[in-house]
Amino acid sequence: MSQTLPLHADTVGSYLRTAALKQARADFAAGTISREQLSQVEDQEIKKLVDAQLNAGIQVVTDGEFRRSWWHIDFLENLHGIEGFVPEQGYAFKGVEVRKYNTRCNGKVSWNKNHPFINHYKALAQIVGNRAIVKYTIPSINQLMYPFIWDTGVYENKQAYCEDVRQTYKDAIRAFYDAGCRYLQLDDVYWGTLCNNHDKPDFAENKRYALENIQAVLADKPADMTITTHVCRGNYKSSYLLTGAYDPVAEDLFGKTSYDGYFLEYDTERSGGFEPLKYFNDNPHKGRVVLGLITSKFPELEDKDVIKTRIAEAAKYVPLERLALSPQCGFASTEEGNILTEAEQWAKVRLVEEIAKEVWGED
Repeated sequence: MSQTLPLHADTVGSYLRTAALKQARADFAAGTISREQLSQVEDQEIKKLVDAQLNAGIQVVTDGEFRRSWWHIDFLENLHGIEGFVPEQGYAFKGVEVRKYNTRCNGKVSWNKNHPFINHYKALAQIVGNRAIVKYTIPSINQLMYPFIWDTGVYENKQAYCEDVRQTYKDAIRAFYDAGCRYLQLDDVYWGTLCNNHDKPDFAENKRYALENIQAVLADKPADMTITTHVCRGNYKSSYLLTGAYDPVAEDLFGKTSYDGYFLEYDTERSGGFEPLKYFNDNPHKGRVVLGLITSKFPELEDKDVIKTRIAEAAKYVPLERLALSPQCGFASTEEGNILTEAEQWAKVRLVEEIAKEVWGED
C-alpha cells in the first residue's frame, strides 16, 4: 500500500445503528421479515454509512459492524466448535448489566469455510470500491481464552485447545486475505482483562498464552496485509467493564507482538499514563501506536489543544511519526450503542480528522 496503516487519523470500527436498521432487526427477530429482507436493509444502511464516513473526511471505512448484534459473538459463534448460549448473568459493567448472551466451546474448534463474515467483507469492499481504504474487524483469538468458554470438557487441557484455536485463526486470516482484505483488525478485551487482574495467581500464565497466541497467528501473515489490534476495556451503553494501566502487559504486548498497529484506549485516567509505550521502541516490528484520546462514550467534544498536548506527551516515549489518533473505541460495540446521537458521533469523527491534519499533515 502507498499509505502507512494505520493512518494518522484512523477509526476503531463500529458506528451507531440507524433507526431503519434497528427496526429491521426487530422485525426479523419477530419473524415479520425474512433474512433476505434484513440483508437488503443492511446493504442499504451500510451504503449510507460509507457515504457518511467519506463525508466526515475519513479515509479508512468500515461497515460499522451493522450486520452484527455484538462486536465479537457473531464472529465466534460461527466457528466450528463454538456455540452461543444464554448465561444466568450478563457482564456487570459499571452501573449496567450487559444483555445475557455469550459463547462456549461445544466441540473441536476449526475455521468454518462458510463463515458469513467473508461475504460480509466482500459486500463492504464492493460498496466502497476505490473510494477509500477498507478495514474489517473481528475479535482477537484471545477472546476465546476465558475459562467459561474453553474449559467445558471438550479439550484435555488449555494447550491442546490453543493449538486448534491458533490454526482456526490462521485459516481465518487466510480466508479474509483470499477474499481481498488487506486491513484486518483483531479486537481484544483480554489484554484489558489482564491489566485489570494483574494481581491474580494465574496472571503470568494467562499473559504468556495471550502473547503466544498472537505471535502464532501473526507468524504466517501475508506481507502485504496490515493487521492491527484494539485493546478495549469494555464498551456498552457508554459504560465500561475494566480498569488498569498498561504497565503489567506492556513489555509483552508492546515490545513482543508483531502487530502493524495498536489502537489503545487513553480517554480517561483508567488507562494510566504513556510511559508503558516505551516498550514499542524495543519491538523489531515497527507498528504504529494509535492513541484513543477522543472518547466515543460521551457527546462532549474534546478541546483540541488538550489533545495536542497529550499527543506531545506520548511523543516523549514513541516518535511522533509512529503515533496516530482515533476514537478510544467504537461507537456501538453492541447494537444498543453508546449514549450519543449520530450527529454527535460524526462530530467526533471530524474532530479526529481535524486534529490529525494539524499535527501530522496529510497522510
